[in-house]
Amino acid sequence: MALDPEVHKEKMKRIKAARDKIMATKTEEKGLIIVHTGNGKGKSSSGFGMILRCIGNGMQCAVVQFIKGSMPSGERTLLKDRFSDVCAFHTMGEGFTWETQDRERDTEMAQAAWEKAKDLIRDEANSMVLLDEINIALRYDYLDLDDVLLFLAEEKPPMTHVVLTGRSAKPELIDLADLVSEMKEIKHPFRSQGVKAQPGVEF
Repeated sequence: MALDPEVHKEKMKRIKAARDKIMATKTEEKGLIIVHTGNGKGKSSSGFGMILRCIGNGMQCAVVQFIKGSMPSGERTLLKDRFSDVCAFHTMGEGFTWETQDRERDTEMAQAAWEKAKDLIRDEANSMVLLDEINIALRYDYLDLDDVLLFLAEEKPPMTHVVLTGRSAKPELIDLADLVSEMKEIKHPFRSQGVKAQPGVEF
């Protein structure tokens, strides 16, 4: 049943006053360590959405892809073709682990990607660096977790945001992070309807 307009208006005034009071206490700014994990879809999509927000705000940013290889994607095409002046894009992986089937090579590529990521994060001109699927590289021990944690804790510039995506984020990384989101799968057409990955949705 709809509220009387005047009752609704008074209720919204109270909510706004309470919200304004809370917002007045939130004054700090800092570079965040952001983790997107979970079994649901949307981890990389969310990370790339944040990259586009940075670009829209005139902020320089960078992307390092740890796992995804030569498979085309809309986000890579867009960023490399139209925004390469403000967003460095490095695809360092050679494909999903079940495709490459070469642990030694995957480890070598992940470590090269991490070295590139560290250089980009150290560059304070970059407001945000997206480390796409780094959680997978950590899950399979292609990277040393302690090295990643120590670098983020001690060498990340104070105002640089770092976004780390991929399922199975390590508990230690979650503990270190400022912002953690878990994508939970409720329903997916790949499983329920046999629908394959499609442009604009998955890539």
